[in-house]
Amino acid sequence: MSKHYGKEKGISDINLEVYAGETFGFLGPNGAGKTTTIRTILNFIKPSEGSVEVLGLDSVKDSTEIHKKIGYLPGELELFSQMNGKDFLKYMANLRGGVDWGFVEEMISNLKAQTTKPIGSLSHGNKQKLGLIQAFMHDPDILILDEPTNGLDPLVQEEFHKMLKSVKDSDKTVFLSSHIMSEVEEICDRVGIIREGELIAVEKIEDLKAKKLQSIEIHFAKSVPDNIFENLPNVSDVEIKDNVVKAKVSGTNTLDSFIKTIAKYEVTKIDAPEPNLEEIFLSYFKGDKNE
Repeated sequence: MSKHYGKEKGISDINLEVYAGETFGFLGPNGAGKTTTIRTILNFIKPSEGSVEVLGLDSVKDSTEIHKKIGYLPGELELFSQMNGKDFLKYMANLRGGVDWGFVEEMISNLKAQTTKPIGSLSHGNKQKLGLIQAFMHDPDILILDEPTNGLDPLVQEEFHKMLKSVKDSDKTVFLSSHIMSEVEEICDRVGIIREGELIAVEKIEDLKAKKLQSIEIHFAKSVPDNIFENLPNVSDVEIKDNVVKAKVSGTNTLDSFIKTIAKYEVTKIDAPEPNLEEIFLSYFKGDKNE
């Protein structure tokens, strides 16, 4: 699917399949097209080209039926400021045709949501809790969550992750847009990476990490030549100071060659912390004008 705004490109030729029962992370810098993609999936805006199918239904023709089966948390959450939290949740429950209110009260308790004060007086984090509850409250088949932990403290984030695990255990599907790499790494099965409106990669988390940039710091007994890694591919950011060498290595084959090279000298210490998804993600955007 594509969405253009006049001559301006929003998203272009997004060809993406999300499987039932998986948690899919949708990643990209601000302005890359994440929210446009989500709004097109939900038929808030119509695609300029192509089509979207959700649960076997057409996103335009069957949007009402689709919305019954989706829980959605927008990235820019707007709530009724004069209502208190409880009245808002009851209103949303009625729109859904009724929900298990015991489940709602359980989420209110677990998230420590504020439901007695006017929503307009609440902090961003407390508004976000209400947004999460309304998205989960009707036990949807699909959850579409745009930056769901924005404004939440670490303890509430942990509770949210438990909620997602329960959804996953029920074989429901989650489509998650987030910029928090540790969160994506912990809860997602696959990720899609979007850049300037184009989908540039779809990877399993384990496959993406296999492409990791490994940061390594080696302490030698004596100083080593400045060109120690000159003939090795996929070795970058080499820094040599006295008898300490820092470098980044990508690819398992390169790592083998790297180790064989340093073994020619007396090594006293090696530090190689586990690479995180953020480093891998940023490697896709080197030189991006949106950086």
